Amino acid sequence: MNVFTHISEWNLPLPEIPSMPLADRLLMVNPAFFDVAYVINPHMEGQIGKVNRQKANNEWQKLVDLYRSLGLSVEVINGEQGLPDMVFCANQTLPFIRPNGEKGVFCAQMHAPERKPEVAFFKAYFARKGYQVRTLPSDNDSDFEGMGDALWHSGRRLLWGGYGFRTGLEVYKGLAQALDVPVLALELCDPEFYHLDTCMCILDESCVLVYPGAFQPQGLALIRKVFSRVIEAPEDEARRLFAVNAFCPNQKHVFIQNGCSETAMRLQLAGFMVISCETGEFIKAGGSVFCMKLHHW
Repeated sequence: MNVFTHISEWNLPLPEIPSMPLADRLLMVNPAFFDVAYVINPHMEGQIGKVNRQKANNEWQKLVDLYRSLGLSVEVINGEQGLPDMVFCANQTLPFIRPNGEKGVFCAQMHAPERKPEVAFFKAYFARKGYQVRTLPSDNDSDFEGMGDALWHSGRRLLWGGYGFRTGLEVYKGLAQALDVPVLALELCDPEFYHLDTCMCILDESCVLVYPGAFQPQGLALIRKVFSRVIEAPEDEARRLFAVNAFCPNQKHVFIQNGCSETAMRLQLAGFMVISCETGEFIKAGGSVFCMKLHHW
């Protein structure tokens, strides 16, 4: 399979791409050691030592409760001392499921030295659970930040891959071959939107929520070619409230940060049920709803 970066390269209709079941499990990491202890993205500037731990724990627990109230399966593992960003558990792996039902994860190669030790705990977790645990080819030393940058198209064996800040474009060739799926690679151009999950939220097979200003023109053109419905989040809500770091687990409900009123209205007009939640303490570290869970099979 190939990696596509330009609209002229892509001519495969979605119905011709094999179907894939929706992921049905969530993994979350408790925020006992969450903090802003260093600066590795623009949102962390000026936030060192300013996290309210009790408030963060309450926000996280309410999010867990909301997921479970919707009938979602949530498993929680403990955070580790000295790893304050481990709570953002979308980043350390890319889960996959093969056509024969075999489940596994590809381990990340984190960009920031401060976060590299996180990966070992997720590798051990999935190994204990009997998943196939894969790493990138030994000759590929590019950064790769899991589901922070690699997003499965809803219901299809098609991968979207962000690159430019935390993940190298070279990674996707290996993933395309190993997983036997095409990859649509999107170059990110704004450092505030350093992961694909901060500026692209796949809602269902035909609909996506984006912040257009985060993409190079060729990437935005690819998005518009594949999705028949593209909902745009306003800049203020995308930057200040992480509106696009939302999460749609079932092609119906969308979990999104409180205060994203314009984005929520646009989602509702498109037929989605919006569930607002509070992640303000985590936004201080550069993450919100999508970052705080790993959706897997």
